Amino acid sequence: MYEPAVAAVSDASSAPASPTPSIISVEHVFKSVSDSTGTLTILRDIDFSLAPRETAAIVGASGSGKSTLLSIIAGLDTPSQGTVRMAGQDLFALNEDDRAALRARKVGFVFQSFQLMGNLTALENVMLPLELADQRNARALATDMLKRVGLGERLGHYPKVLSGGEQQRVALARAFVVQPAVLLADEPTGSLDFATGETVMALMFELNQERGTTLVLVTHDPMIASRCERRITIDAGRIVKA
Repeated sequence: MYEPAVAAVSDASSAPASPTPSIISVEHVFKSVSDSTGTLTILRDIDFSLAPRETAAIVGASGSGKSTLLSIIAGLDTPSQGTVRMAGQDLFALNEDDRAALRARKVGFVFQSFQLMGNLTALENVMLPLELADQRNARALATDMLKRVGLGERLGHYPKVLSGGEQQRVALARAFVVQPAVLLADEPTGSLDFATGETVMALMFELNQERGTTLVLVTHDPMIASRCERRITIDAGRIVKA
């Protein structure tokens, strides 16, 4: 008897959704340092991933390894064991120059101490990463971003004449002007007064939403941590909650 063939029909409504690929994948990372007194283990088996557009706070006591972890995620420091993938690329399979090139394309970093170039104006500081990336319209892009952070009247000022909050906004503008896939910030409000810190944080989350940037913050401030979608708690170099 003839049995009619049953066509295979793809039912999109019943098919499982494809998982969102990670923009950051930290894979069993350890970090140890040795000196004449012995070996100190700073990070122990750190393992987590973050999706594009996600916001995460790395929290823990001083000395727990938060800033070291952030530097390893950025490829500025190397793990003793394990690796970090940025948009699928194994950072530590690259040489130092290639890692720097990937960081220039994908990552913005806001240091606690700002790390502005003292001999460059606010505008020149923000133009610098664009010029390193051979952006022809670096001046226009940097000017627009400084206006975006409320420093349109301070373009020609050097860091030494800017307040702490203004320097932090220059650092933030420099980090965002390249439209990074990932923004890493180490205690971004640690040296700011409450009002300025609130302004800076509001700006960071606004830009995260507008540009789709994954935001990773190291912070001691529980109010800042509560604004993030994820809280990754580190204690004595281990993740105790993620």
